[in-house]
Amino acid sequence: MPNDLPDASADPSDPSALAALPGLFSEESRVRAFAAVALGAGSDAEVARVAGLSAKETAGALRRLRDQGVVASGDGGELVVVHGRFRELARAARPATDPADDPGAADGDRTGMILRTFVRDGRLVRLPARWTRKKVVLRHIAERTFAPGVEYPERTVDRKLRAWCEDGEVDHVTLRRHLVDFGHLRRSDGIYRRPVDSARAGTA
Repeated sequence: MPNDLPDASADPSDPSALAALPGLFSEESRVRAFAAVALGAGSDAEVARVAGLSAKETAGALRRLRDQGVVASGDGGELVVVHGRFRELARAARPATDPADDPGAADGDRTGMILRTFVRDGRLVRLPARWTRKKVVLRHIAERTFAPGVEYPERTVDRKLRAWCEDGEVDHVTLRRHLVDFGHLRRSDGIYRRPVDSARAGTA
């Protein structure tokens, strides 16, 4: 059984290991030698024959492939492709997951992370672009600013929302419009009221 991860010269999490991979296959002899091993050539001589390379070209190509850990010797001494090396490099290249998007995170943890990103010291830094995050932020502002069922004239709503918008990217008029659009405030004849069921608003 082939070694899944040989003693490669570079840690797969090292950016230089990722950067070296395209260069590794920029040379035709190395591509042909690698393809020969992938097709079952188990020795230097077989690789040379299948790839149509000279013994010198084969030796040089296999040395580089071994150095980068993509080809190794199996338990029986035959050449094998180290598929685990490619999996490690692929994982290292994958962008880190945003914890706020982790479906495995508890709802409370995810909500807390979103609010810490967009609301700081009682101020709205900016509104999230994603609808689901925007919903969380707007609900938070509505619940901490307006009592359910109480009627507020527009000037009072604007005054309360200006406090959230100080030094932020969003003005109070835009914030008010979003609160209405998401159902956290209802407007009638210049009077605003937060619905009693606003905790569920915008979830459809």
